[in-house]
Amino acid sequence: MAAKPSKPAGAFSSWEVGLALRYLRAKRKEGGVALIAIISFFGIMLAVMALIVVLSIMSGFRSELLGRMLSFNGHMYVQGAVLTSPDRDAALTRIKAVPGVVSVSPLVEAQALIRAGGQTTGAVVRGLRPQDLGTMQYVSSSLSDEAKASFGRGFYGGNNVLVGQALMDQMGLRVGDPISIYSPTGADSAFGNLGGQEKTYFIGGAYSSGTADYDRAFIFMPLEQAQLFFGKEGLWDVIELKVDEPDRVQDYLAPVRDAAGAGSLVTDWTQRLAAFWGALKVERVAMSIILGMVVAIAALNIISGIVMLVKNKTRDIAILRTIGASPSSILRVFFMAGASIGVAGTIVGLILGLLFCLNIGAIQHFLEFVFQTQLFNADVYMLDAIPAKVDPMDVVWITLWAVFMSCVASIIPSWLATRIDPVEALRYE
Repeated sequence: MAAKPSKPAGAFSSWEVGLALRYLRAKRKEGGVALIAIISFFGIMLAVMALIVVLSIMSGFRSELLGRMLSFNGHMYVQGAVLTSPDRDAALTRIKAVPGVVSVSPLVEAQALIRAGGQTTGAVVRGLRPQDLGTMQYVSSSLSDEAKASFGRGFYGGNNVLVGQALMDQMGLRVGDPISIYSPTGADSAFGNLGGQEKTYFIGGAYSSGTADYDRAFIFMPLEQAQLFFGKEGLWDVIELKVDEPDRVQDYLAPVRDAAGAGSLVTDWTQRLAAFWGALKVERVAMSIILGMVVAIAALNIISGIVMLVKNKTRDIAILRTIGASPSSILRVFFMAGASIGVAGTIVGLILGLLFCLNIGAIQHFLEFVFQTQLFNADVYMLDAIPAKVDPMDVVWITLWAVFMSCVASIIPSWLATRIDPVEALRYE
């Protein structure tokens, strides 16, 4: 009975995988590149870990900063005809009913001069309803219960305002002290606008939003008091909205515009803070490119390792070709040897980077204990630890980029191995 012809092994067969792993484990005297493989492994591992940690910390700071800014300023703004419409209260109700809208606050806002303790400085006075104070998370949480109760409730003769702690420290003020607020526009009368006026208010509470620039620049006043003081009785300057997902604020523009009615102008925070938003995006892209190049440079170490491996294994390549191994099999053997270094380094770097980010607070406090120094000043940043927010999309693209560069670095010297002539290689061997 005739012997059945053997079926040739397919691509990435067991002998190819076994040979690739054997070459990586081979000692120096056997022509292996174990040391270079280890160096390449650690290089890719550290590059991937650094990329994940840096981008996660940047995302954490971005999230905290935007959270504080948007908590203070709002996510969307409605202006135009709705502010003077007879049914503006009904429009307010319609806007509040839009799915995803968390809060709706009518505001009066104007610039003024602040005088106290022999000092004068400029500030923005923002008038809002007492029930809307809770929409500003960081401001509201920093206020005492007495300050919340006194706001717009008749304490200090009804003339109580909320002042940022940074502004109070700058002017040497305390809660309960009087301050004079000067407005360039006064209340309207039978003889027209009376022009600038000055009025004394009392500090009903000190807030701290975590952003010193805002704390020095804004003073909060009950809405009705602000309307009277700036000569805008019964008027609103803007309607401020907060939504569930600030990053997707564009999705709310159309429904809010429909709810506000014809002639209304709806804008969002990405337009008002366009320069800041653009700077964040450019910084993130630039940092991603720079750190991506670090991963690419680490992956290039694989080239030198595989080139040396091919040079040392010239005789083996010639023998394999002589006994029937195809050029594609030779290419796959050395390709898997190089790519396995990159994939292993990527996986370990990914795990270490995620563990670092998830435990960054504990790591920070441990280092502070060991070195007896404060690495992250909570009084300055209003955070007890360095923030880190892992973005799944960042993890995906970092992983794919590191594996791609490892494969590119492996395939070039692997292709050169297929160009070796087995007859010439054995002759000179």
